[in-house]
Amino acid sequence: MPTPFLSSEEYDERAHQLYNEGQYEEALAVLREGLRMYPNAVELHVGVGYAQLAREEFAWARRSFEEALVLEPEHEDGLAGVGETLLKLGQEDAAVRCLRRTLELGYQDDLDLMLQIGRALFREASQRDRAELFEHSLEFFTIAADQSGDNAEPIACQGYAKHRLGDDDGAIATLRRALQVDGEFAEARIYLANILYDRGDHEAALYHFERTSPDDHWDELGIWRLLELKRSLYRLDEHDPELKPWDDRLSELSGDLDEVDELLIELQGNEAQSGEAAEARGQLELFGTLLNSLADRRYEPVVEQRAAEHHQIVAQDGTRYAGSWDEIVRRMHAEGGDGASSLEEFMRRVAKRGFRETGVHIPSHDAESFIRGSAVAGLLRILQ
Repeated sequence: MPTPFLSSEEYDERAHQLYNEGQYEEALAVLREGLRMYPNAVELHVGVGYAQLAREEFAWARRSFEEALVLEPEHEDGLAGVGETLLKLGQEDAAVRCLRRTLELGYQDDLDLMLQIGRALFREASQRDRAELFEHSLEFFTIAADQSGDNAEPIACQGYAKHRLGDDDGAIATLRRALQVDGEFAEARIYLANILYDRGDHEAALYHFERTSPDDHWDELGIWRLLELKRSLYRLDEHDPELKPWDDRLSELSGDLDEVDELLIELQGNEAQSGEAAEARGQLELFGTLLNSLADRRYEPVVEQRAAEHHQIVAQDGTRYAGSWDEIVRRMHAEGGDGASSLEEFMRRVAKRGFRETGVHIPSHDAESFIRGSAVAGLLRILQ
């Protein structure tokens, strides 16, 4: 039942709280109730658009944002919403024109808006592997960084975008600058450590990994690498007490498989995640989830770096494999694929069998994590 004493701003605030809690349907209900009372409230139309965008109802979201712009053609959040929706619909040129309209209208000093637009472009660029969108995202992040003062986040965002554009030197310098502004910014430090690891600068990578805590990590890759570096550089035993907090965190993120999880792996090929880890990945929004892609660097334009990647492992039967993580897994698949039709299916089958034999959960979403997990389970040894 409508509550007539609520203002349009109060309806918007209630809906915003529900939206932040992931209760999109409830947020929509509040917004629609508000629109019945205040049909010309631009903020409520914009709120409906973002709730529909979160529900992937892109056509409806576009309509809601455009209704807001009919009421106020230069509304910055309406323009950003239309731009984000057009990106989702694959209309990149129209989306960029719409998003850049906010600059023409003088909204450069709106730090949150610039970050929001930069993230939207970055997210779509990551999904589509589109260098042009990375360049546009870098432009908005740079504008945000110029307004940021002592806020390290937009500076770090510049580093993420530079890295995805193949400018690792620029990314490293920018991430270090972000850490000078805020030395406690764990996400930027973890990202920097991963870039340094991929460049072979292992001591510098470990320096930054060690300045994070296990709870700072919501991605398995960084922990695998930290454990490897500690064992190799410090000559630590597998069961050294210093490694226990990291092993425990790795177990939390991986999670033990119950019967339902095993069924999902078999039928859907999805790695099981604990509710806590899934929630945290959402909290890290966009950039924390990118760390998995650092493992295989599919987007890396410098081919020589992939050629230089070299590892060695020994399987239980004594067979030795050498090459990149991907090359090693491809060889293992070719020589003992066990009927698996694809590399992904092969890793899932081996991971499932390994869990039944050892009780250790082996990640199967990328080659490096698969090999490291297999080593923890005792199914192989990593020599290099």
